[in-house]
Amino acid sequence: MSQRSKRLPRAVREQQMIDAAIQVFSERGYHSAIVTEIAERAGVSKPMVYLYLGSKEDLFLACVRSCARELTAALQEYARPELTPEQRLWQGLTAFFTFVADYPERWNVLYQQAAKHGSTIAAGVAEARDQILLDVTRLVRDDPATGQQTPPDRTRMSDKEAEFVARALVGAADSLTDWMRSYPDEGPEQVTRRLMTMVWVGMGNAHAGQIWSPPG
Repeated sequence: MSQRSKRLPRAVREQQMIDAAIQVFSERGYHSAIVTEIAERAGVSKPMVYLYLGSKEDLFLACVRSCARELTAALQEYARPELTPEQRLWQGLTAFFTFVADYPERWNVLYQQAAKHGSTIAAGVAEARDQILLDVTRLVRDDPATGQQTPPDRTRMSDKEAEFVARALVGAADSLTDWMRSYPDEGPEQVTRRLMTMVWVGMGNAHAGQIWSPPG
């Protein structure tokens, strides 16, 4: 029985199409990608792609959401109540860089290809990125709801401060993915260690009430 004639559950077949589309969008870019090639790689007909996932724009958004779900699942795994905020951030950032290293085509679609499109796609991309930002905010915040105790020499990070740190981390991590590809000897754990060295020590000082002021 050929691949085309196999009857698979809709969800399985749809994911096959999305996986093939992620590869093609990453390699060709959105505008140069053609649905015919995506269908061929997925082992289905072109009309089936349109039937399952709609237009090319709809298909691209499905790819973005799929990539975002995978990344947020990797981050959420480490937002566990038994971990300290430092452990959550360390393991979460390691998971982030591991995702980028293991699935470069997904990262390309989610953060590089997706940034090049208009308002319709931008709304879907913004939703996906907001979820990632929310997960990173949870990683850096010492939330009493998790059951963690704030150390006596530190004040709890406010929601505003946590969001600021999360945005800085996501921006730094985005830039560091390109740096990591330029230095293949720097694996996910090494890159995370470098970033934690810069960030966590400073966060500790901020928690203790130290504030930097311009010299002079």
